[in-house]
Amino acid sequence: MVLVMCMRILIVAGLLILSFSGAAQIYKSTDAEGNVSYSDTPPVSGPSEEVEIPETNSTPPPPPIDYVDSDSEESTQDQDAEPYTVGITAPLNETTIPMGPGNFSVAAAVEPALAQGALLQLYIDGAASGIPQLTSNWDLTNVFRGAHDLTVAVVNSDGTKLVESEPVRVYVLRPSVNFKNRN
Repeated sequence: MVLVMCMRILIVAGLLILSFSGAAQIYKSTDAEGNVSYSDTPPVSGPSEEVEIPETNSTPPPPPIDYVDSDSEESTQDQDAEPYTVGITAPLNETTIPMGPGNFSVAAAVEPALAQGALLQLYIDGAASGIPQLTSNWDLTNVFRGAHDLTVAVVNSDGTKLVESEPVRVYVLRPSVNFKNRN
């Protein structure tokens, strides 16, 4: 078994040596009609000249880039950045959403403008609604009837709340159907 492995290694090494030695020589020859051809072996008949191949162009790699740990960078940005203020501008507190399918829009205002990596997240009754986004408007559909507390938070890229608005309570009226057992 060891002998077979040694033989394989020797064969591969020999093939590599042959391929490297053959690649180093290039021959240029011109036939009687003036056609020029290049080959890695000299022609059998006719004159040829050995072509000297210049060294391959190479350049050193660029210097390594020192990457800053994103967690430490975010914490530095959070400390240096102005604190956000965020509030819901529509609907107003204690608004009643009239009878219908429970559809309404929520709008918020945030100051200063969101920095890179900051997003807005809408919460309904403490639960996140949808995914964090850059825009400050949400269109809600089929909200169940009853009282709901809405808040908007500025969150960072990993979802951590940076600041949250005061809650706004809305009352959603929706038709309901009561089925009575008729026997």
